[in-house]
Amino acid sequence: MTGESGGLLGRLRTEGPDMPEALSRVAEAILADPERAAHLSILDLADHAGTSAATVTRFSRMLGFRGYANLRVAVATETGRAEQARWDTDISGDTAPGAPLTDVLAVVAAANTRAIQDTAAGLDVAAVDRLATAIATAGRVEIFGLGSSGTAGSEMAFRLERIRVPVRYRADTHTALTNAALLRGGDVAIALSHSGRTREPIEVLAEAADHGALTAAVTSYPRSPLAEIADIVFTPSVYETTFRLAALSTLHSQLLILDLIYVAVAQRTFERTEEALRLTARAVDAHRVPDKPLSRKRGRAKA
Repeated sequence: MTGESGGLLGRLRTEGPDMPEALSRVAEAILADPERAAHLSILDLADHAGTSAATVTRFSRMLGFRGYANLRVAVATETGRAEQARWDTDISGDTAPGAPLTDVLAVVAAANTRAIQDTAAGLDVAAVDRLATAIATAGRVEIFGLGSSGTAGSEMAFRLERIRVPVRYRADTHTALTNAALLRGGDVAIALSHSGRTREPIEVLAEAADHGALTAAVTSYPRSPLAEIADIVFTPSVYETTFRLAALSTLHSQLLILDLIYVAVAQRTFERTEEALRLTARAVDAHRVPDKPLSRKRGRAKA
């Protein structure tokens, strides 16, 4: 499996609660004050988390680092980037029912900005390149997702279809499964699920994999069942706020990933894409209101 992505701190927020207790405490210690954690020795961090240096080392390797020194550099890099961007708005979560909309706007905008920035920082562009190249030459592309993830999947299908990619978005599980069964080598299947634990996307991607299609998952949990069966995994970051649970907040990060894949496909099919966009724009041009709409004078009603 290749292509795991997502900002480190975003991963810790998402995966930390599901880690074994000792490892979860290390994640909590880092997230409580990432800037401070980036300057702690392995013994100091272990003491702060109420665990051992061996556990911190195991925690680092579980995240894909060779050791604690590499983890500490990654935390320092990410906190430095956050400081440079001046992400100083409190997005810890609380939006009171009576809060002014200007305050709510600041919280929501900051949360979306942080999620998009973290997603971009951790995105594996080599994985994007691999998937885009496969889509550009695929005989068929199947996309499946439910709920908010389905909204992102539907948008991706619309974009790819506009540039002559043989793609379909499936909202019905039975239809998705039967079409996944018709895929073969050279085809592509993409499944989206925030949790990566929803049964239907897992079944669809497994069916596609059984028939030789290249499979990609977009999920916030890189060690979820959906990610485990995918050839390529993209991990969007997410920030919860009041009234916007994680599953409802991941859409912007998902769309960032899919948008980059779409642009990469367009690059690889430039001439075909350019012609398709020109033809489709011309086809709907007559339905656009002119820049200077005709004046319409209303006559006075006669008595």
